[in-house]
Amino acid sequence: MSLPTMLVAFARYSRDGSFAVLGTNLRFTLIIAAGSTVGAVLGGLLLGVFPDVVLIPALAVILLVSAVKLARHD
Repeated sequence: MSLPTMLVAFARYSRDGSFAVLGTNLRFTLIIAAGSTVGAVLGGLLLGVFPDVVLIPALAVILLVSAVKLARHD
C-alpha cells in the first residue's frame, strides 16, 4: 500500500530538487539511513521473539511520540 505513495512522492520531490538538501547534509542522511536499516532488521528479528500484542502497541507508541515531536517542531 505504501509503495505507490512512496513512488509518487519520490517522483515529485525529485522534480522540484528537494533531494538536493540530502547532499548538503550527507552525515545526517547516512545516520538516518543506518538507523532505519538497523531498526528494520531488529524489528524483523523481534517478530519471532515477541507476540503481536506487545509489538503493535509498542509501534503505536513510537509513532505517536514521533507525531507529537513532528507537530512541535518549528
